[in-house]
Amino acid sequence: MISFSPPDISDLEIEEVVEALKSGWITTGPRTKQLEKMIAEWVGTDKCVCLNSQTACAEMALYVMGIGAGDEVITCAYTYTASASVIAHVGAKIVLIDTQKDSLEMDYDALEAAINENTKAIIPVDLAGIPCDYDRLFKIVERKKHLFEPRNEIQSALGRVAIMADTAHAFGAKWHGKMIGSVADFSSFSFHAVKNFTTAEGGALTWRTIPGISNEDVYKKLQLLSLHGQSKDALAKTKLGAWEYDIVGTYYKCNMTDVAAAIGLKQFERYPDMLCRRKDIIMKYDAALRPLGVETLDHYTDEWESSGHLYLTRIPGITLEQRNEIIIKMAERGVACNVHYKPLPMHTAYKNLGFDIKDYPNAYAHFANEITLPLHTCLTDEDVAYVIEQYVEVLKEYI
Repeated sequence: MISFSPPDISDLEIEEVVEALKSGWITTGPRTKQLEKMIAEWVGTDKCVCLNSQTACAEMALYVMGIGAGDEVITCAYTYTASASVIAHVGAKIVLIDTQKDSLEMDYDALEAAINENTKAIIPVDLAGIPCDYDRLFKIVERKKHLFEPRNEIQSALGRVAIMADTAHAFGAKWHGKMIGSVADFSSFSFHAVKNFTTAEGGALTWRTIPGISNEDVYKKLQLLSLHGQSKDALAKTKLGAWEYDIVGTYYKCNMTDVAAAIGLKQFERYPDMLCRRKDIIMKYDAALRPLGVETLDHYTDEWESSGHLYLTRIPGITLEQRNEIIIKMAERGVACNVHYKPLPMHTAYKNLGFDIKDYPNAYAHFANEITLPLHTCLTDEDVAYVIEQYVEVLKEYI
């Protein structure tokens, strides 16, 4: 049985977690702070905040930006719910954009047309670990800056709609040589168990320096938002006589623990090799499947370098029912496959918000014949060869 996406955990991570448990410090503490510093240095930002999920990171970033009721935030219809649910969490209006006909990226023309005086942010999605077109995104918000109406200091300093990317899949990806995490105004990474880099549950938020805004102030605001608005975290309160604290706001609880950070610290040591292994697997898949007419994504080009998170395939001409048959046949042969993604307007929660999949024909077309193959660093060369062999054999009936 070849699993779809098991976590890649070695003895290094296990030993570090044991050390964290023995240290007596298991909640947010020195290991979390160390991981934040390592991530910031690696992606090329001044600061990083580690929280308990990518969702928490994205939501706290929206709060920092002062986005709420009366505001609109734009994201893609072809994504996981976390890209859009955070918009609802802060009380803003979700605006969904269809994909392009021949790409899983948002229709940028439709995106530009959707921006109005109420638009405060765009949440583009680096699907599968492939960076979206950030150059085009920044040109769009610059062209539309005359419509922007800021509501707080940080919005005024930015002076335009914010690019607050869902980079859940893209830890380690690059855009024009720059690490993802330093490209968008805010970037929210996921370290969930199925991600390339994991802390079991967790995430990281990074941001570009905004002229006139202190990165330290942004960091402190994020700490307050993620720890009940408490003016001192548990680590600061351990200093002699430093028990007293203030609650400066009725905020939230979504910090990362040192037990989780311990996993991440050792994952970091292994991660460059893990990224290389993912690239190697993608190259093997591409070489075998593209000559058959199977459509796959470009993970590595002169403009970008993917993190290699997901291997999405599309089988031209098949129906949704045939797609589901193929997944079942692969499962019968011991290979777990998946689908990324069922567009948001097809889910009950988004139907109840008034969205209709008929308004997103390109997203539906991409979904109807999409199959995602296993792509992870626990796969051996023999596993990869077996996946290819079985997929090719099953597809003979359909292409």
